[in-house]
Amino acid sequence: MSKDLKRREFLARFIQLPCAAMVFGAVGTGDNKAAAEGPYRAEDHLYAMGIQVDRCIGCGLCAEACKNENNVLKEPYFFRTWIERYSIMMDGEAEVDSPRGGIGGFPPLEEGSEVMRSFFVPKLCNQCDKPPCVQVCPVGATFKTEDGVILVDESYCIGCRYCVQACPYGARYIDPRTLTADKCTFCYQRITKGLLPACVEVCPTQTRVFGELGTRSSPLHRMKRQSSIQVLKPAMNTEPKVLYSDLDGEVR
Repeated sequence: MSKDLKRREFLARFIQLPCAAMVFGAVGTGDNKAAAEGPYRAEDHLYAMGIQVDRCIGCGLCAEACKNENNVLKEPYFFRTWIERYSIMMDGEAEVDSPRGGIGGFPPLEEGSEVMRSFFVPKLCNQCDKPPCVQVCPVGATFKTEDGVILVDESYCIGCRYCVQACPYGARYIDPRTLTADKCTFCYQRITKGLLPACVEVCPTQTRVFGELGTRSSPLHRMKRQSSIQVLKPAMNTEPKVLYSDLDGEVR
């Protein structure tokens, strides 16, 4: 069996082609696309996510929903998405903490501490347009779909950890159950049916905005139009598709 054929079978597990003829955007995405006439067509989409940093309250519901939706180990050390708290001290130094990935929220800052300000930053795979993880994978297990999402085919992955080391965002890990690489997939099994990623769906403050690049009706397009947009580690030239609004310069 050819690699291309096996990959189509792998993607079909996410997409479930007979059920994919749904209205993309009608179930929460806001893209207002017409109902599909046939099976899901990846080439018709280009997904991205926006993070409105000033709205995040550090509740951790997104990280918990991600674990539940994607069968991520419940132990606190494995995450597809997590929240970091940045505390900017009076001397300008930044301290970062992320207890249990933010699940359950954050403890109050110590009374009398010299914290000038603090804020929360959700992190996840940046679904790069030029993904270094794809470049270093020796067996082609990590690949980019036509709709711009980076996936891992566990039937090919040999657990070499090259992709884990290559990711500049710390967004990959080796699942101890399968000994293969795992990461955020934008909840590919959901978005190919017109649903929102689990983290977006549960966010009480609409910190996370999911949509399509190049679609004017997308909520992501509105966010880009109304906010100052940055990406993490722009010097890496990975061209991330996770976009942050009003991101503080201390974030790394």
